[in-house]
Amino acid sequence: MTREQEFEELRPLLFSIAYRILGSVVEAEDAVQETWIRWQVAGTEPASTKSFLSAVVTRISIDVLRSARVRREEYVGPWIPEPLLADPYEDPERAAELADSVSMAALLLLERLSPLERAVFVLREVFGFGFAEVAVAVGRSEAACRQLAHRARQHMEAGRTRFEADRKEREELAGRFFDAFREGDVDGLRELLAADVVMVGDAGGKAPLLGSNFIGVDAVGTVVAELMRYFGRAGVTFEAHDLNGQPGAIFHDGQGRVLSTLTLDVLDGRIQTIRGVVNPDKLGHLGPVADAVALHRAAMREPPGQE
Repeated sequence: MTREQEFEELRPLLFSIAYRILGSVVEAEDAVQETWIRWQVAGTEPASTKSFLSAVVTRISIDVLRSARVRREEYVGPWIPEPLLADPYEDPERAAELADSVSMAALLLLERLSPLERAVFVLREVFGFGFAEVAVAVGRSEAACRQLAHRARQHMEAGRTRFEADRKEREELAGRFFDAFREGDVDGLRELLAADVVMVGDAGGKAPLLGSNFIGVDAVGTVVAELMRYFGRAGVTFEAHDLNGQPGAIFHDGQGRVLSTLTLDVLDGRIQTIRGVVNPDKLGHLGPVADAVALHRAAMREPPGQE
């Protein structure tokens, strides 16, 4: 097997490691590409190509994350990870860990960890690497990595809300939510929301919608009702689609360009959290991106029913 063939075989794993460390599809793809460049010029053959390439992509991702954290501190409004259509890496023996770790809720918890804690947690707890491999990847001793893993687990468990709805229940509830949204049924939609529901919007200061947090049925119901009216006025359509392993939807303008995404967290038979990404910088990997500002201006100029 050639080096290129070995790399392509491992590419899904490398991307999945990088995405969980970075929370960004674009940055993860760049980290994988940089790993390929370094693999091309590597001298001696490693004992394990998988361990070697995983270590390289981890180190690159740690460096990228350290600079990204500075930018995120200056980010305008709430920050949400870039939505992921599908995780390319599959491992039946670790299916539960992989699915849980890619959810928006888990990725936001990972944001609380230091770059080293995050990398160690991802390699050890999510992908099941041995501590010897983890130590090489992050440049620390095995004992230090065990401490990092312990602290990371504590932080993750302290902030974690278990979304225990099974897949069928989540899909059924999400289907009702998006049916109500499509039909403009505000009352029907409100019945699906938890009393303390939270709606979070990531616009990054670059789009006019959802750039804030809203809490409670009344506040969220009001915002969703406004979105229904606005989308109807602007000719926005959507299609239900799993994002980050959760029920969600991708919204498009009249030309089919991507405007935003929504994902839903379900708990105890109710929708607990709604997360929307409108920042155009986070949507390009999903397809051509709509001009949300121009769309907003056009919708505000034209009352419903008028040309």
